[in-house]
Amino acid sequence: MALRSLIVPVLMVLAAAGSGARLHAAEATPTQTQGSGRAVSVTAARSTTFTETILITGSLIARQEVLVSPQIEGFRISEVLAEEGDRVKAGQVLARLSDDTLKAQLAQLEANLVRGEAAIAQANSRIAEAEANKKQAEAAFKRAQELIASGTTSRSVFEEREAAARTAAAAVTLAKDGLRVAGAEKTQIEAQIRESKLRLSYADIIAPADGIISRRTAKVGALVSAVSDPLFRIIANGEIELDADVPEIYLPRISVGQTARIEVGGLKTREGKVRLISPEVDPATRLGKVRIFIGEDEQLRIGSFARGIIDTGTTKALSVPLSAVLTRDGAATVKVVKDGRIETRKVTVGMRSGGQVEIMDGLRDGELVVVRSGMLLRDGDAVRPVIDKGTSVSEAG
Repeated sequence: MALRSLIVPVLMVLAAAGSGARLHAAEATPTQTQGSGRAVSVTAARSTTFTETILITGSLIARQEVLVSPQIEGFRISEVLAEEGDRVKAGQVLARLSDDTLKAQLAQLEANLVRGEAAIAQANSRIAEAEANKKQAEAAFKRAQELIASGTTSRSVFEEREAAARTAAAAVTLAKDGLRVAGAEKTQIEAQIRESKLRLSYADIIAPADGIISRRTAKVGALVSAVSDPLFRIIANGEIELDADVPEIYLPRISVGQTARIEVGGLKTREGKVRLISPEVDPATRLGKVRIFIGEDEQLRIGSFARGIIDTGTTKALSVPLSAVLTRDGAATVKVVKDGRIETRKVTVGMRSGGQVEIMDGLRDGELVVVRSGMLLRDGDAVRPVIDKGTSVSEAG
């Protein structure tokens, strides 16, 4: 009886332990009981929406830069009225040149004009006098003709009056020629005055367009020259754009009007639009130029480095994590877990976005692939797949 009483409690303890083990096995997840090999993290290939992006880099430049240079040479700058960073309007005076010489030249020409007008008045007086003499000489010659016909005058008197009439007629012609010369001289002086006034107006260096002054080289006392550096550089209307280099293989995917995100160091991302695509590719670098218009932005500085991200299109396709793809000798492969064993599968990859890669061929929706392609796994190896939720397509998408 004592031995039996000892056996019963032992059997009850063993029974309880057995039922606990069965309960623990029942609560185990399928991924913990599948297969008998090493555990590997896997994820299922799933359909994902891809946005193809192109990253470009370049510098910020003025959409249109206006160069302000002097239109007359040999004069010194007497005043500088604008500084770098100033916003200016078209027609605003930026600097002035010393104009004393130009004013003296204009005054001299205006005096010459007065003399020219006086010369015209004198020429008109000479014409009136010559025409009066001509009439008088013609009348005397007519009377001489009548007298010579009647025989009451001599031949010498007739010839004298004939010569006088011709001389008077020539004097009228000469006076009229003098008037034309005086008129031409006046016209020439008037043209010189207009030119002098124009040159005098050039003494004011004005802004040809609205914008922001990005650079000033004008200094008081400097002698200006049309062949030297511009006195001012203006960002027309303050508009800025990104001048970026793009590999030639991406140029066909970019079109005018596409939206781009512009990233400049230390500033928030801005939006721009593709304005221009260069028709030329540099044969040495194989890069083409793309201009992305940003617009007026006081925080941006021309010359700054910037990056642009252009979304060229979206598509829905099968995808796996980028880490699941192994590329060697130009061929891409993934490790597929099928029936608890490893199978190496060649795949055709496409776009990449957000850590995912498009699988164009070689996989079916839902197939399990090893998350990290670098693991030492061979075809036929028995594995125990464990879903890696951190990299699953369903959660990532």
